[in-house]
Amino acid sequence: MAALGLRAPRLLGAPRLLRAPLRGSPGAPRCPPALTGLPGTPGALPAAPARAMAGHNRWSKVRNVKGPRDAERSRLWEKMARMLRAAAREGGADPSLNAGLAAVVAQCRTLNVPKATIEGALRSVRERPAGASRVLLTARGPGGSLVLLDVRTDNVRRSQAELRTLLGRHGAALSDDRHAFAAVGVVRVSGRTLPMEAALEAAAAAGAQDVLAGEQAELQFLCDPSALGSVRQRLAAAGLRPLSAELEFRPRSALALPDAPRAAAERLLRALAERPDVARLFHNLQDAPAVTPGGHSAPAAGQ
Repeated sequence: MAALGLRAPRLLGAPRLLRAPLRGSPGAPRCPPALTGLPGTPGALPAAPARAMAGHNRWSKVRNVKGPRDAERSRLWEKMARMLRAAAREGGADPSLNAGLAAVVAQCRTLNVPKATIEGALRSVRERPAGASRVLLTARGPGGSLVLLDVRTDNVRRSQAELRTLLGRHGAALSDDRHAFAAVGVVRVSGRTLPMEAALEAAAAAGAQDVLAGEQAELQFLCDPSALGSVRQRLAAAGLRPLSAELEFRPRSALALPDAPRAAAERLLRALAERPDVARLFHNLQDAPAVTPGGHSAPAAGQ
């Protein structure tokens, strides 16, 4: 039939063979976006299998844990460097001839301050004898709480102005209440293997007035400020290991506050502790933990 030029009749019901237009051509059928990738959908490519992403939290740990820890350590080292410079300017930059400086150096080693930081602070004093000053300031905070600040600064007026602003934001102000604190010499020694009875005997032999149990298995030998150096030497000669020997200011009486003013007073203490020019602070809040890395919270008198 093909040879005679005749066309074969189309049978009823027979499917018409059509060439599917290429994808992307004007006549090509489009698949709805929602059907793309489904089996049997014209022009669809097989979807790539979903791959679960690993849940990495390294950056969050660096930002939330390591960052604040490094900032706190940097503030601590800066405070200790200020204390080193102040002690060196008061009695000389040689720890063997300056008992106060030797005590600060020992405290730096206890707090793992780098050797380069210690040597740099002492070298700056030798090269520039004039510099930072030491100022004691007292403030009255929320609920009648009292704070004594040991400030090391190279600009007293600037530090006082900045402290007034900070105190004002927390409902506090500078005051003249230094009489509420008593100066006490404190020698801290490692007391892990020393019973209290033996500590009392050692205190009597060294000329200390009292012994208190401190934090982290340490013992605090209290003495007159003028006898601080001799008590430290006698305790070391008795086989004890002094961790630090420094002058502290302890409240003559402790203050118990209700929850609201106590929380406000503790916020003030934390804000003051973050200032680099506040080397140490002391307060009269009852049963409050230490908030200054380089300093200590004094317990109430008689404790």
